[in-house]
Amino acid sequence: MHLKQLSLFNYKNIAEATFDFDAKINCFVGKNGIGKTNILDAIYHLAYGKSYFNPLAVQNIKHGEEFFVVDGVFEKNERTEQIVCSLKKGQKKILKRNNKLYERFSEHIGFIPLVIISPSDQDLIIEGSETRRKFIDSVISQLDSTYLQQLIQYQKNIAQRNALLKYFAANQTFDNDTLSIYNEQLDSLGTSIFEKRKQFLEDFIPIFNQHHQAITDSAETVQIVYQSQLSEKPLLKLFEENLTKDRVLQYTSVGIHKDDLSFEIDSFPIKKFGSQGQQKSFLIALKLAQFEFIKKQSGVLPILLFDDIFDKLDETRVSKIVEMVNNETFGQLFISDTHPERTENIVKSTHQSYKLFNL
Repeated sequence: MHLKQLSLFNYKNIAEATFDFDAKINCFVGKNGIGKTNILDAIYHLAYGKSYFNPLAVQNIKHGEEFFVVDGVFEKNERTEQIVCSLKKGQKKILKRNNKLYERFSEHIGFIPLVIISPSDQDLIIEGSETRRKFIDSVISQLDSTYLQQLIQYQKNIAQRNALLKYFAANQTFDNDTLSIYNEQLDSLGTSIFEKRKQFLEDFIPIFNQHHQAITDSAETVQIVYQSQLSEKPLLKLFEENLTKDRVLQYTSVGIHKDDLSFEIDSFPIKKFGSQGQQKSFLIALKLAQFEFIKKQSGVLPILLFDDIFDKLDETRVSKIVEMVNNETFGQLFISDTHPERTENIVKSTHQSYKLFNL
């Protein structure tokens, strides 16, 4: 599978542009702020129906304009697939496949398997648990549409349970029967999500460890530890034990929406005890494992976006990535970089076909 052509209108700082791509490697080079990352983000938009970098959709419209359009032509399983994502101010975002409108964006997730490796991945280490949950959920959702629907429904039910707790507090009342309905629905959904996350990590962590050892030549030991309240007790029991607390707080304090991943080096948090180089190695291994996991499970080579990472890597890590390209580990690659000569030298060393776009 590969992206053949991309057309942008009023997307971020790009008024209008069309690119015809090589099936293997495509490089965007130029100064910072010129729009290299925005092009990668537009490709990401076509796979996920949203920006990787800016969750506020309207802020992806070029300043002073009323709408944006991202139009991509892909080749998948020897078929041409056109994906169009557009947004007009004051209206809902639209996502189409071959001119057919998606009623729910969730129906599209997984159709264009894609992985991005970016400096902003640092958020996975430094930000709160929600960022790491989103990482797990995005990988599983690309391969399991039932999981994605369960997740959406769980979030809706949590919002309804929280609204009920607020209502009880505001009206100085309590109805255990109504609360129990939400508890039972959440127990069914939450238990299934927990089991799927647990199974995913059992399959994923060995792949991650292999990539990390390859990148670092087995120089250090790292761990990913799944932290969930459901590891200790069933969700219904947790609801029962935390009822008084939830009524005081007026929100649901327990459940799979509190799950987290602990990223560790030699059994200590990598956030506190890992050097910048160790953190970078950890994150690249994490994303390459995501790529390989999706490839194995789907049988499709995901598109891989490298955003400005050659600027952040030493020669050893770059050579490891080049080696993977030479071994046909990857399918279509998109690379952004500030140094045209460096990029071209790296790409030439892969002996693959490529296109260089000077912006």
